[in-house]
This record gives sequence, C-alpha cells and structure tokens, in this order.
Amino acid sequence: MSFGDDYDHLSITTEGRAVWVTIDNPPINLITRELLVDLLRFSERAAADPNSTVVVIQSANPDFFIAHFDVTLLQREPGEAPPRPTKLNAFDEMIERFRTMPKATICKIAGRVGGGGSELAMGCDMRFAALGCAVMNQMEVPIGIIPGGGGTQRLPGLVGHNRAAELILGGLDLDAVTGEAWGYFNRALPPEDLDAYVDGLARRVASFDPDAVRGAKHSLLRAHVDPTDGLIDETHIFNTLQASDSAQQLLQRFLELGGQTPASELRMEDLAAEIAES
Repeated sequence: MSFGDDYDHLSITTEGRAVWVTIDNPPINLITRELLVDLLRFSERAAADPNSTVVVIQSANPDFFIAHFDVTLLQREPGEAPPRPTKLNAFDEMIERFRTMPKATICKIAGRVGGGGSELAMGCDMRFAALGCAVMNQMEVPIGIIPGGGGTQRLPGLVGHNRAAELILGGLDLDAVTGEAWGYFNRALPPEDLDAYVDGLARRVASFDPDAVRGAKHSLLRAHVDPTDGLIDETHIFNTLQASDSAQQLLQRFLELGGQTPASELRMEDLAAEIAES
C-alpha cells in the first residue's frame, strides 16, 4: 500500500516493514490546518497499511518536534460554548489511530514538543529524547484553556497524577533527564546517538514476525481502559473555556508576547509566567 505523496508538510520513507514520517512545517512545526490535514491523512493510511509493523515520527527541525496547535485557529468572538460532544473529535480520533494501529508507533524527539504535539507523542507507544535538547510543555492552562487532545487523560498514566498536575497546572517545562526518570520518555540519549538508537530499534522490530508484533501490540492495548469518555469530557471543558472572554484575551496576549515565534517558543515556561503577570 502506498502512503501517497500528497502532503504539504510530511515526507515518507519506507524500509522493509518500517516507515519514517518526517514533519517539516517551518519555523516551529506548528499544527496548522495544513499540517493537521497531513497528519490525519497519514494516520488513516498507516492504520490501514497491511505491510508495515513500525512507524517512526520525527522532525526535520532540530529545535522543534511539534510546537503546539496553531493558537490563531482557536481565536474567535467569545460566545456560548457548544453542547457536550457525543463522540471524539478529529484530532482525538487521529491520536487514537496512532495509539491503536496494529504496529509499533515511535516518536523521535530532538527538540521541543508541546501542547497538541505532546498529546500526539503521548498517544504513541514510545518516545525517545535527545539529552539537553528535548523539552516537553503542556502550555494550555496559562493561556486560559486546558489540554484538548488527551493531555489530561494520558499524562497521568505516564508520570502519575501528582506529576501530571504539576506539569499541566504549572505550565512547566519537562526536560529530557527528568522526563526519562518520570516516565514520559522511554530513554534520554545523547543527541548524536538518538537517530542510531531509534532507527536501529525500528529496524529490529520490523525484522520480527509481523503477526507476533501485531499480536503483542493488541495484547498491550488490552491492559488499558478505553479513554473515550474521558477524552469527550476533556473536549467539552476545552470548548467551554475556549468560548470565554478570558480565554480569548489570554490567547491574544500569548500572541502579542511572541507566542508562535521561535525565540519565544524556546522559552515557553517563562512566556507562560509573563502571560499571567500581564
């Protein structure tokens, strides 16, 4: 099965049963509408592909894996929030595809990953980080909303409730060393070793019997509770907050203080504090 070449910000390479998808949306790999469409399209094709058993997601930008969702897409006239949804939104469905597809899903994180990018990474089976370079931040609460792509549902399972509360409520950076110790990252590796380790692991898994890999992934998923209800509740709270006057003011202040520019995104923890002070 072909993964297609009709992407604006993704490039796909294959080797045997392993697939590498490289994100390239300068300057900070923001989840714009165009990148979201690419990710949705790729996730559907990857989930349906009968040949591959490993998918590696990586970035062409050494400073950013994925920054976060484009805040300008969240700006609107404040008003009444929509009713509680009855099913997953398209973004949650995409992440669920990466979580549940019958193959190993791996994120190679050399730079910053935040917001929706972190939520995508948490939906995958494994995350590997570059020491001194990789940093995670769920930056939603400081700008008046909450993680809306599964962050409140998945982060506690990785790092525990208390640490997830510290990171989400505080809008704090999580460095590679601490992230490995807490369980967000599988391993934190020297930057010069990251590619070799992750690509070697991908090729190793891809060399194994496909039915065994798929069977193991299926059985691993059986250890988890279905997150659908929690994800829908999270979306409802997100939508309610997004429609508020205060959230729209904070979203605008985020952009005014340099949000979505490389220099400010690299100091997200401090930027979040400045938004609150203003």
